[in-house]
Amino acid sequence: MLRDILIVALTGMPGAGKTTVANYLRHMGIPLLIMGDVIREAAESQGLAPTSDNLAILMIKLRKKNGPGAVAHLIANKINLMRKEDNKLNVVIVDGIRSMAEVEVLKDIGNVKLLAIHGSTFTRYTHVKERQRSDVPSNIDEFDKRDKTEMEVGISNAIALADETISNNDITISQLCEQSFTTVQKWMQESGIRRK
Repeated sequence: MLRDILIVALTGMPGAGKTTVANYLRHMGIPLLIMGDVIREAAESQGLAPTSDNLAILMIKLRKKNGPGAVAHLIANKINLMRKEDNKLNVVIVDGIRSMAEVEVLKDIGNVKLLAIHGSTFTRYTHVKERQRSDVPSNIDEFDKRDKTEMEVGISNAIALADETISNNDITISQLCEQSFTTVQKWMQESGIRRK
């Protein structure tokens, strides 16, 4: 399989701003795959409601059954299909990396750069409440429980070992997006990738 693709992998705790960054980068013309969507697709195929608890349980179940890189294998399959459809595809965003095991899986098919988005607990909880998805925790205790689940699957290591980190505590959405895009452009240049 060709490995001349840059995979920009986004990591960070829930509500840090990964989705905002991912959507902005998609708006800038970079294809986007979302790890959580793969979990939601799996939940739907199993007839499970996409609640925060169900998705967390399913994520852990998939990892127990297929190893810590289970979700990344599903994403890698999607990237390979995208490459078959577009052999000029040279950069893709993957939103929602939760462990270094997932990064290692993606390294088998491309050049992975890990971008961590950081936010305080208060900032993140505010963001999560605002997005009104089906898996939004109903209170701060449920949010803390979700954080603990994320840390159990190794997200702390992914955040700590990121190639770049952007703090989303005291900046505007516009600044967050601009900083992220500047970082991705730098990585594209280093990889010899020109925008289509």
